[in-house]
Amino acid sequence: MPSKDDLEAAYRGYIACLNGRDWTKLGEFVHGDVRHNGRPLGIGGYRSMLEADYERIPDLHFSIQILVVDPPLVASRLDFDVTPKGKFLDLPVHGRRVRFCENVFYRFRDQRILEVWSVIDKAAIEAQLR
Repeated sequence: MPSKDDLEAAYRGYIACLNGRDWTKLGEFVHGDVRHNGRPLGIGGYRSMLEADYERIPDLHFSIQILVVDPPLVASRLDFDVTPKGKFLDLPVHGRRVRFCENVFYRFRDQRILEVWSVIDKAAIEAQLR
């Protein structure tokens, strides 16, 4: 089992990979059999999901607000301050700046992300659009 420090370093490397859009390194951080909210995506599907996120949100940047590591699990609260194009989470954002958080849990295997459970604070976005 990896140490807390090793798992934290792996997670921070993953976030840096996402923020740098360095898709060629994604496999260093994400397991080939990755699942997202119960859906088996595999590394290719996971990458496609992330690329689509960046297409919809060109200024997407992952900012760690809270990080808890208990191997093989990582829990993180991510903060976003972004301007999505068009609809986002079925909400008519259309280029307006919104701020919200995502609470996400990860299960690691071999120091790579195997499972992701994610909940986005949609209510925070709805309140900003009123």
